[in-house]
Amino acid sequence: MRQISRIGRRRLLGSAAAATGFAAAGLLPSGGFAQGKTQTVNLQLGWLAGNNQVGEVAAKYLGYYEEEKLNLVIQPGGPSIDGVAIVASGRHEIGQVSSSPSLMLAASQKIPVTCFATGLQRHPYAYFSLPKKPVRVPRDLIGKKVGVQATARILLNALMKKHGIAEKDVEVVIIGSEMTPILTGQTDVVSGWITNTTTLKPLGPDRIDLSLWDAGVRLYALPYYATKDTIEKKADMLAAYVRATSRGWEYTLKNPEKAVDFLVKDYPNLKRDDEIEGTKVLLTFAFNANTRANGWGAFDPEIWQEQINLYNELKQFSAGAPKLEDVITTKILDATKAQRAKIG
Repeated sequence: MRQISRIGRRRLLGSAAAATGFAAAGLLPSGGFAQGKTQTVNLQLGWLAGNNQVGEVAAKYLGYYEEEKLNLVIQPGGPSIDGVAIVASGRHEIGQVSSSPSLMLAASQKIPVTCFATGLQRHPYAYFSLPKKPVRVPRDLIGKKVGVQATARILLNALMKKHGIAEKDVEVVIIGSEMTPILTGQTDVVSGWITNTTTLKPLGPDRIDLSLWDAGVRLYALPYYATKDTIEKKADMLAAYVRATSRGWEYTLKNPEKAVDFLVKDYPNLKRDDEIEGTKVLLTFAFNANTRANGWGAFDPEIWQEQINLYNELKQFSAGAPKLEDVITTKILDATKAQRAKIG
């Protein structure tokens, strides 16, 4: 990929200092990671690439991965691709799923993948309604026809359990990703990601959002994961990946339109104006008070344990609830704490 920036002397010295620090911590091979050969790192997605990867694409164009001696290849996912299985098999080094429960469920089945960072600080999943039948708080769902995707039925169940709503009091309608059901009266409520701004446009400016996170079901979105073996034996590579990716997302926060320009160069099927609008919303979920204090990619282990407990109450773990240490590790976050962007 064409690079548009060169390593300045100050940045080079900074990278060398960082490499020295990581070598001292035992995370880099003797002589420092920066002196090794460039290695290809595959990021396996669970979906087709879009603005969820705008930070990674910006980091590639700006040469941040190259400075870390990495060649990042973004591998698209899709309905017929099991990204977790691909990463677990060792075929690709890093994966990213849309929502944290996927990793909890994998851990419960003894699939050896573990989250080491998260892309978004809050999950953008929400329930959307219109002023004629508003749903502003969870109990407003009572008596409503609620449209959800088949895979998101469990999220509605979690929300209802959290707020003492009986299943008989809500009519569930399985829908796709479009907003048509609420516009035609098939449903009173539809659900999806707040960041999917193009899909939500037909609902108009008076749309009412009920955020899953704000309603008390706190999940993470876009978590990054790797196998336990990779985390143990290639911590230097993962640390390098996190440093470069953090810089890419920091650049995107400060220059969203320029970052989207990089994105549409790599993915010309995307519409620039739509991606700019969506990216600006996405960034409000990627950065907040937690990233300001703990850096891009940070997560709270207590929230992960809260998720495990909730899914266990919902009897989602057929093989038993996983242990927290099998779902997440802070090893890479701890190693990169000084380098990850502390903004929000």
